[in-house]
Amino acid sequence: MLTFPQFDPILFQIGPLAVRWYGLMYLGGFLLGSFWISRLARGRNLDLNKDRLSDLIFYAVLGVILGGRLGYVVFYNGAFFLDNPLKIFAVWEGGMSFHGGLLGVVVAMLIFCRKFKYPPLTLGDLVVAAAPIGLGLGRLGNFINAELWGRTTDLPWGMVFPYAGDLPRHPSQLYEMLLEGVVLFVWIWILHRLKTKDGVPFFNFFLFYGLFRFLVEFVREPDAHLGYLWGGATMGQLLSLPMILFGLVGLLWLWKRERA
Repeated sequence: MLTFPQFDPILFQIGPLAVRWYGLMYLGGFLLGSFWISRLARGRNLDLNKDRLSDLIFYAVLGVILGGRLGYVVFYNGAFFLDNPLKIFAVWEGGMSFHGGLLGVVVAMLIFCRKFKYPPLTLGDLVVAAAPIGLGLGRLGNFINAELWGRTTDLPWGMVFPYAGDLPRHPSQLYEMLLEGVVLFVWIWILHRLKTKDGVPFFNFFLFYGLFRFLVEFVREPDAHLGYLWGGATMGQLLSLPMILFGLVGLLWLWKRERA
């Protein structure tokens, strides 16, 4: 059993203003992501100047926040928010959904592409290349906050998390950081290096994120207020299945279009 390092979730505090590690991870994800998008855009000969890049990041931030919050409201705690509709706006109390945030970003990118006349699949390839940076940092933030821990385990790297009882658990946040962050980043980068056709990195992101998330959910503790759903699946697994299907169908569509 490993000892969980006692991180202070607050990096520093000045009076009532607290700078938290988790917020810093979000900021780092957007900053590093914008740099990576800009670099890849030059390699794809896509005209994405500083002003347009700033617009793109602004649209992405809105998509993440609005989509993530609405996704949490709809997918994870609908009954509560029906009874307390004003709580929908209390984002400082926590509650964001990755799958909702992803849908929000997709909608925001489609609006961006239509407004500024960019090819959606080409731009989508760039955005999903940067997404694993934010995902990996976000999971690291979850680990520092000692939240979203895994199920109990007797494996030697099990950890006892604060507020999670006395039994060692899977550090599932680190599994996700490795798979959704490092592995997915490298795989999408390889596809860009191979100069695959437009859309291949985009649909690969959906396929492999969905697959990685589905697998990690087997060792991740489900949300306490939801528990296990149909067939013992978690909400994370149920929401990941459409991503896997979308990725597979998209890649099949690209393959058929090339052969036509």
